Amino acid sequence: MRTPAAAQPTLAVEGLTTRFATRAGVVTPVDGVSFSVMPGQIMGLVGESGSGKSLTGYSIMGLIDPPGKITGGSIRLNGQELSGHSQDQMRSIRGNRIAMVFQDPMMTLNPVLRIDTQMMEAVLAHQRVGKSRARAMSRDALERVGIASPDERLLAYPHQFSGGMRQRVAIAIALLNQPDLIICDEPTTALDVTIQGQILYQMQKLCSETGAALIWITHDLSVIAGLADTVCVMYAGKIVESGSAQQVLEHPRHPYSNALIASAPSRNVRGHALRQIPGMTPSLLSLPSGCAFRERCDRASDTCREVPPLEAAAGRTLRCFHPVQGVLETAA
Repeated sequence: MRTPAAAQPTLAVEGLTTRFATRAGVVTPVDGVSFSVMPGQIMGLVGESGSGKSLTGYSIMGLIDPPGKITGGSIRLNGQELSGHSQDQMRSIRGNRIAMVFQDPMMTLNPVLRIDTQMMEAVLAHQRVGKSRARAMSRDALERVGIASPDERLLAYPHQFSGGMRQRVAIAIALLNQPDLIICDEPTTALDVTIQGQILYQMQKLCSETGAALIWITHDLSVIAGLADTVCVMYAGKIVESGSAQQVLEHPRHPYSNALIASAPSRNVRGHALRQIPGMTPSLLSLPSGCAFRERCDRASDTCREVPPLEAAAGRTLRCFHPVQGVLETAA
């Protein structure tokens, strides 16, 4: 953690469950998810595509619309319960106390409006300030994320920016109202390594300076290794393992966490085939009984046909009957 321990987490999620009604049946992409994030802390939420990471973020933001619905659990922001809030109530919170940065910055930016117009609207929607003050805040936000010549950039349109610059503008908009919580949904996936590193540095610096809590959703473990304080690993809608970044990345205990880390190219021995997790992520419409990972797991037994309980000890949680022991295990 980058700040002293606080008595109350910025975000506390308990048993969060989100369901979608489809023609083929009801699916549960977020199934009993629980975690907390302290002020100034960065939490990495990792897993394969389809594991439920992004929908967890959307659920926290109140962006789940029919046919989707939050059917259970608690979402508390600085102790205030958000579950059950109306859309009007959530609208006053989104962009103000909670902000989200999307993978595609054009989901945030309107291509036909100048940057100053969009940033000032974000301020005026939540704060009673004049236009001159809103403009000054917008300028300062651009400068804070490392954009040179902010006065000139305010007059530009999104198409006049590179992908990395657009993403910085999206982050600047998220920071305008000094939110308590920022949720980043793979915002650096489409960027080159140099720009990615600059944005990661800026986010770490901003969390340290402002005390904002950050959830970084990604499948890229190399990003999490240099960014996060804590890590939650998701599979088929559930948190299967969580703990400090060092604990989870250096000593993973769930077979899925172990396989995910072992399949990273940096772990590969030169001249050998890249390791991979066998099989495919199961369909949420037809999950296997018990542990959802058991059909892809080389440690599975008949016991795994039962649902493994979530066990907590020494600051870690684990959902597995046959955890990995010791250091990172790798395939032969």
